[in-house]
Amino acid sequence: MNEAPLEILFAILIGLLVMSAFFSSSETGMMSLNRYRLKHLTKKGHPGALRVASLLRHPDRLIGLILIGNNLVNIFATAIATIIAMRLYGDAGVAVGSLLLTLVILIFAEVTPKTIAALHPERISFFASWVLKPLSVLLAPAVYLVNGISNNIARLFGLHGAHGAMEHLNPEELRTVVDEAGDLIPDQHQGMLLNILDLEKSTVEDIMIPRNEVEGLDITRPVPELLECIRTSEYTRLPLYEGDINNVLGILHLRNAARFIRGTDDSITLERIREYADETYFVPEATPLHTQLLNFQQHKSRMALVVDEYGEVQGLVTLEDLLEEIVGDFTTNSAEESTDDIVPQPDGTYLIDGGTFIRDINRGLDWDLPQDGPKTLNGLAMEYLESIPDAHIGFALDGYRLETTELTDKMIAWMRVERVPRSGDDD
Repeated sequence: MNEAPLEILFAILIGLLVMSAFFSSSETGMMSLNRYRLKHLTKKGHPGALRVASLLRHPDRLIGLILIGNNLVNIFATAIATIIAMRLYGDAGVAVGSLLLTLVILIFAEVTPKTIAALHPERISFFASWVLKPLSVLLAPAVYLVNGISNNIARLFGLHGAHGAMEHLNPEELRTVVDEAGDLIPDQHQGMLLNILDLEKSTVEDIMIPRNEVEGLDITRPVPELLECIRTSEYTRLPLYEGDINNVLGILHLRNAARFIRGTDDSITLERIREYADETYFVPEATPLHTQLLNFQQHKSRMALVVDEYGEVQGLVTLEDLLEEIVGDFTTNSAEESTDDIVPQPDGTYLIDGGTFIRDINRGLDWDLPQDGPKTLNGLAMEYLESIPDAHIGFALDGYRLETTELTDKMIAWMRVERVPRSGDDD
């Protein structure tokens, strides 16, 4: 090698620098790959993705292979550069050659190729896999030896060997991925996906219709009144109960009611009405929404009565309510159109029905009223006041000013609420 012409030595040095750049870019490209896009391409049978995936099944071996190759070519490059420098400048050339080679390697074999690989990881990785795949077989003994020693040293410090490169996302990480998808996912679909991820954070109790608002058929009432309720009902399913909603007898689908309602009122009996009622489906109030969605599917049901731990009926939940948690409101209800639960006022405050769910208030007004306790505004106020007020009262709660405007013997019917600006909030 000492007698070789300088032209050949320079050619060898350039070749080694190219190889060093190849190994550096391969390392960055392989480690910068989007693992989930790689998995997608692998399922589609993409040849380059299949090669890369097979290499990444053992990332410790891949890194060992790349580092062995990179260090070998860098050491040879240093030796060649030293020979060239001594030929040109004598003994002083050793220091000059080392400085120049360090600069060249840093720019052309490290920073530049790694930057390119970070910007185009797929292109670099798929190309590099053509070389790395056979090289992994050729250098397998050296790779196993180096990794074996390295893993044993790591175990001395309580560390374990590397695992597979494909990691799973937890719900919060998946939420971040969806949230940062940008133009890749339409805004409407993005919102639906985020709502699906939020289902496990909410329970049936959060979306149920409270028992005092449940419309049903009390069979202790005269038949003509029951028929009038059936004819004028805005709902397709009505609970059938005796005296109290806790004594529920079944669920009457108005499609079935059409079979007997054609007759005269005198020919219709309570027994006939009960005959067409379906079995009642009960669910615990603490059931997570994503679980209840599957339960509705398994039971082939669209409505259920919600019970507490004592078996008392607390309300009613429908499949439509649950689906609206995902896709948003997709139906209109004349009862909802006639009275608004949240009424904006000219002075910037809001008149809010005491029975309105806090989560609906927060969604509609982009507020952050506490939701970890009572579910309704009336419940939140009474928890704070610890009683039903005898007269109108105003108070502050977690950055909001609340004032009662309508009271009943049982609850706070309406309240005036406004958000109090906090320091640092925009006007």
